[in-house]
Amino acid sequence: MRALRPTLPLAAAAAFALVGTAAWPAAADSGPSVAFRISDPRITESSGLAASRLHPGVYWTHNDSDDGPYVYAIDSATGRTVARVTMRGIKARDVEAISLGPDGDLYVGDIGDNLNGSWPEVWIYRFPEPRQLTDQTVDVTRFTVRYDAGPRNAEALMVQPRTGRVYIASKNEDGGHLYEGPAKLDPDGVNTFRSIADVPWVTDGSFSPDGSRLVLRGYFWSTDYRWTADRPQQIGGLDVPMQQQGESVTYTTDGRSLMYGSEGSDSEVWKEPLSGKDLPDSVAAAAKAPGGDPAGATGSPSGGASTSTDGTSQGKGGKALGIGLLVLIGAVGVGTRNYFRRQRQRRR
Repeated sequence: MRALRPTLPLAAAAAFALVGTAAWPAAADSGPSVAFRISDPRITESSGLAASRLHPGVYWTHNDSDDGPYVYAIDSATGRTVARVTMRGIKARDVEAISLGPDGDLYVGDIGDNLNGSWPEVWIYRFPEPRQLTDQTVDVTRFTVRYDAGPRNAEALMVQPRTGRVYIASKNEDGGHLYEGPAKLDPDGVNTFRSIADVPWVTDGSFSPDGSRLVLRGYFWSTDYRWTADRPQQIGGLDVPMQQQGESVTYTTDGRSLMYGSEGSDSEVWKEPLSGKDLPDSVAAAAKAPGGDPAGATGSPSGGASTSTDGTSQGKGGKALGIGLLVLIGAVGVGTRNYFRRQRQRRR
């Protein structure tokens, strides 16, 4: 399956800097808006996001590289860290993603490879979601991962809520792949992940709580898929906020909204209510049932983190501005690709 392939390389973020901090125009159709800020000064490279099931309104995140083996619990009501979990015996290399499995465990993906295929293997760490939100050290199960076609850079790890199978999306400016792990991960051997679909340049992804939808995001785009017979079927593009370096996405626990995070100090987490075909099947079915909540069908903000009343939103009204920015970004595309090729050559 060939997915949409935006042509926006990483350093195109510079194009956004050229237009300053202008916000997307507010829209009446409930577009993305700021839900909270991650205020912990230790978190400067938030690269993954997962909504807690045990603690309503809490989101799990972690830094990219240059941090210890830490996972942070953030209270969306205040943006403050309420717990830092240390993974015992782990020397984190390039942690890029976090996801909750149906077993109630957190899966942490040490799957990044900034040299784009230099590490022969990467790792996944798994531990039960803590029942108490206090600073603590936990034992983890470590899984060794390899890809069927050799090493890859990746930033997205998703656990399917129905089956518990783990998926990884590789990150490549010329297009990556969605990889499927074994039906059950083996802590004692090598777990080979096999390509099952083509995907764009992906920085994170998430399954809906009922497993009927998969969303993938890049720096300036987001798209969703129906998940049928363990394979993705593309639906279409979603609104995505303008962020410094968009690195994370997760569904709210009720499945009605997406939460988008970014790297950077005091980074914002945005909330986008979903509607129509983008709603998970269970949410849409509940809305159609007798006495069901019509908000489930319209995507009105409900559940998960609270939406700020003064946050700006892209919405449909911001599409004209968005197109203009995309043109500007495209103008720096060629130079950006050359820059990163030179950077990889220097590192080698």
